[in-house]
Amino acid sequence: MTRKLTRIFGALSLCVLTALVTLFGQGYVRYRRELDEVPLEEATGDYTGNTEYVSYEEIDEDFVHAVISVEDKRFFERKGYDLIALCRALYHNFLAKDFVEGGSTITEQIAKNLYMEGYVSGLEEKTAEIFILFALEKKYSKEELFALYANMNYYGDGYWGIREAAKGYYGCDPDDLSLGQATILAGIPNAPAIYQLSTGYDGAKERQEWVLQTMVNNRYISEEEMAQALAEDVHPIKKQQP
Repeated sequence: MTRKLTRIFGALSLCVLTALVTLFGQGYVRYRRELDEVPLEEATGDYTGNTEYVSYEEIDEDFVHAVISVEDKRFFERKGYDLIALCRALYHNFLAKDFVEGGSTITEQIAKNLYMEGYVSGLEEKTAEIFILFALEKKYSKEELFALYANMNYYGDGYWGIREAAKGYYGCDPDDLSLGQATILAGIPNAPAIYQLSTGYDGAKERQEWVLQTMVNNRYISEEEMAQALAEDVHPIKKQQP
């Protein structure tokens, strides 16, 4: 009986290993095809070549900490794929009974936005994303990747990138945001149609509270600073009529 179970276990293990090798092989082929068609420099250049592009040094520190806390808290320390982040996101979403945190790393989201946007997200695409993730982290610093992420995100109400969002919502540059403003903007890309400030202000405030709590948990701010940010008036400025 023991020998029979061993043979069965061995056969199952071989099947799983074969499936994994096949999957990673298909993902690698897809990754190479995507980069052969559009090299990294060309794909990222669509953003970095924009006159509205904001460098990492031009982005408010509170905004950086807010995004890192809610999206990928080990971003600056970790290399590659983060299985811990995926498990943590599943746990937080289960506790909140809502989708409050994504499982993808910031670099993985960049890879998807650059190459996999519009595709049905299957195993081949997810595997290709991981290969693209490593290629991005090999070529660019974490600061450069964070800036790319902030510049490619959609913040609702027609605002693409952190400069347009800061200017459009608050009439300021990305390095001059208050804590309240920074944490509002950091929460919007999670679901722009829901959190854009013209129609979803109340939802954005709820999202902001989650963002601020993650900042407290990660020791970027104190409970007192969180309370002050929540009390801050972060309604967008009124647009001037033409």
